[in-house]
Amino acid sequence: MKKVLLGIIISLMVVSGLVADEKSGCVLSQKGKIDVSWKAYKTASKIGVSGVFNKVTYTPVAKNGKNFREILVGSSVSIDTSSVNSKNKSRDFKLVSFFFQKMSTKNINAKIIDIKADKKIKNQPRTGVVTLDVTMNGITKSLPMKYTYSNAIFEAKGVIDILDFSASTALKSINKACYALHKGKTWSDVSVGFRTKIEASLCNVSPLK
Repeated sequence: MKKVLLGIIISLMVVSGLVADEKSGCVLSQKGKIDVSWKAYKTASKIGVSGVFNKVTYTPVAKNGKNFREILVGSSVSIDTSSVNSKNKSRDFKLVSFFFQKMSTKNINAKIIDIKADKKIKNQPRTGVVTLDVTMNGITKSLPMKYTYSNAIFEAKGVIDILDFSASTALKSINKACYALHKGKTWSDVSVGFRTKIEASLCNVSPLK
């Protein structure tokens, strides 16, 4: 009888501990799509031209998890470059015809391979670095991007250099096609970013790492 009672007490202690652990953390849920943005630069004054891609296929590694690593690392996107949208049809035509079509592949693919959080600051957005493997023009490069997380929005920003992807031919082509508008200068560095909605619930102690 004593052994039975002891077993029941131990079982209750284990269950109580599990419940406490579950309640102490968060449940993160990815909601909806990922938006991908970019900003290229022209002229010697480095004037920015911004846009998005309308067709982005996002494949999450998991819809729900306890932290960013569980739901983001391993997730991937495939960007249809023909869907580039700068809110200027003439510019978009040139970007497709004289830049993206000069590359060996139509799509840009990326996969999240790591994420590291900064030290948490009370009442401030969460920040850190998310690292992606980006494949463009048949070349894969690692891209660190600084992220912020606030009000259920996860947003990351970084910079790529077109020349790192052996795309000098594409860069020369778009510079030639837009020579007058760009005043002879099209920069090789491009700012890129993505954002998505991640809802956090059941957070007594928030382990967002």
